[in-house]
Amino acid sequence: MFIDYIRCHRPRRALPIAALCAMASASRAARLSHTKSMQNQFPPRVLPLLPPAWNASTHDAVSAFPSGRDFVLSRYDDQAGGARGMHGLGVILQYPALAKAFLTFNNHVATASTLSKRIRELLILRISWLRRSEYELIQHLVLGRNAGLSDAELARVQDGPDSPGWDPVDADLVRAVDELHADARIHDATWLRLSAHFSTDQLMDMVFAVGCYDVLAMVFKTLGVQLEPGVDPLDPAVRERMHARDSR
Repeated sequence: MFIDYIRCHRPRRALPIAALCAMASASRAARLSHTKSMQNQFPPRVLPLLPPAWNASTHDAVSAFPSGRDFVLSRYDDQAGGARGMHGLGVILQYPALAKAFLTFNNHVATASTLSKRIRELLILRISWLRRSEYELIQHLVLGRNAGLSDAELARVQDGPDSPGWDPVDADLVRAVDELHADARIHDATWLRLSAHFSTDQLMDMVFAVGCYDVLAMVFKTLGVQLEPGVDPLDPAVRERMHARDSR
């Protein structure tokens, strides 16, 4: 049938140069778009609700996390990678009632915790790594560096608590994340050592910080949250290591 169609139709005239250039440009754009989509861990299942689409219910929900709200409102149209976290927040805001409840909790972990920013980011980075949550890890590599973690410490997060070079307290913080991930409980020996350095409130904040970002890793992966414009994906070697069977 296809051959009959060819025989019954005269050959098309050559396209003008301008049309060929337009086709080439469109093809190039499609390839770039496909490449960008491949940099994300999973395809999107729920799209983010961005500020131009926020209504009164959305504003009420996101106001449970004022610093997150203000950051996104000031940067959501930044195409150079400045709007990190916007898509994660936007996906959660598709369900305003749930978002308001969760963001109230997340706001405590992020802004009212008794733990320092550096310790919080160390905990979050380790649970992100263990959960193989690329989106979460990418966001918090920047936040961790801003909180005072060195490049060597950021790299060491991949190796776990027994990696050479850790300060003993930092090693136990990373170990606590591993134990919570594996057994939903910080083991007695680790708890005892951490108790010598941290108050009961701080120890509780550790558990809740890990739990909060464990849940977010599930959300980001299950709902297919995509990287924001201009945000670089994981280095291919780091990504391969993260997803290796024996990744710790």
